[in-house]
Parts: sequence; C-alpha cells; structure tokens
Amino acid sequence: MSRLRHFHLDHAGHSITVDVRRGHGREVELLIDGKEVGYRRERASDMVTMGGELPEDPPQRFAVRVDHLRHRTHAPACTLLLDGREIPMPEREVSARWPGVRP
Repeated sequence: MSRLRHFHLDHAGHSITVDVRRGHGREVELLIDGKEVGYRRERASDMVTMGGELPEDPPQRFAVRVDHLRHRTHAPACTLLLDGREIPMPEREVSARWPGVRP
C-alpha cells in the first residue's frame, strides 16, 4: 500500500509543493505554482535532493531535500534550501488529487 505525504510552502508569491509517495519504491514530485517541475523515483537512498527555479526575473534557484525515505519508524521530512537557509516545509493533509491513496 502506498502512503502519500504532502509538503507545502508559499515563498515570494509562489507555491512550492513536494509530494512523497512511499511504498515498494519511493516517489518524489516537485511542483511550483501547481506545475510539476521535477520527479524522482528512488529505491536505495534515504535522502533525495531536487532542484528547481522560481519563475522570477532573474529566476531564483533553490533545492528541496527529503529525508527519512526508507525509515519505517520516522515520517519523511522536507526542507527548502534557499539562499543559504534551510526552511522546514510543513506537512499538509493529502488532497483528493490522489484518489484511492490513503495518507
């Protein structure tokens, strides 16, 4: 059975969302303003880092780090890495966007 975790943060007028699905494989999806800009399927690593850009002039680069992908006793944690800062991304309720998946 898959388990979905949903992390979200608003920054500089933009929406940054990370969806983490854990099951037999771990899937991480990065969305900016509701549009997918990155996807990764990971089987071996406990941590994934993905990069992106906020659509500004000039574009603002950032990364998100997801920890505890393989832990059964720890829930995944997501951190926004931006301008030398580490900003924890709060977890939100899973929406109906992924029907049939239990949180």
